[in-house]
Amino acid sequence: MTVVGILGLGEAGGLIAADLRAAGATVRGYDPLPATRPDAGSEAEAAAGADVVLSLTTAAHAREAAEAAAGALRPGQLYADLNTSGAALKQELATLVAPTGAAFADVALMAPVPDHGLRTPALASGPGAEAFSAALGALGMPVETVGARPGDAAQRKLLRSVLWKGMAAVVTEALAAARAAGEEAWMREQIVSVFESADGALAAHMETGSIRHAQRRMREMEEAAAMLDELGVRPRVAEAAAAWLQELQRG
Repeated sequence: MTVVGILGLGEAGGLIAADLRAAGATVRGYDPLPATRPDAGSEAEAAAGADVVLSLTTAAHAREAAEAAAGALRPGQLYADLNTSGAALKQELATLVAPTGAAFADVALMAPVPDHGLRTPALASGPGAEAFSAALGALGMPVETVGARPGDAAQRKLLRSVLWKGMAAVVTEALAAARAAGEEAWMREQIVSVFESADGALAAHMETGSIRHAQRRMREMEEAAAMLDELGVRPRVAEAAAAWLQELQRG
């Protein structure tokens, strides 16, 4: 039976802890908030003797959690940081864990945990990546190993965030503008049409077309931003796109 220590029992940590128990693992979870119903009295208590320690504290508290758990870590254990952060923090955590003899895994959760729980797809990198894949994969988490360096998984997640969160901003602004103009239904159809037709050729066309026609498209986006202002919608994305196209036009 796999023993898992969990640091942080908020929304993500609590759901993953519940699913791990349902999958047959023994779970010891710690969180400073009594409302999360922790069953360990400290980070060190949660980590002591665990096969795998999962840090789900948020990036702001990841170093603090690792420092608190480090005294209980031993060779043969796995310490995995699942918090969303940049590569630099993951590398700092790996350096902090290394003297304990425990293996470190940088883990990036690639979908919302509330929608998937333990079955949230994950990327893992670092010296403990294969061990993380074996241990959590056996319990139901789909894990892809992506590199030997801590930070490789974090970097991929943030690179994808540029795409997904950027698209979310575009969609949100476009719908707000269309709603103000009385064209929301039509705009939703346009969005669906773009997503349904998306392929490698579309991505290449967007990149090369933006470079080749930067000046014309810059003027178009300036007009679009002015229209949004008239509609009472702040044109954050439209203005940013116009400024970016201006930089492309300048070479």
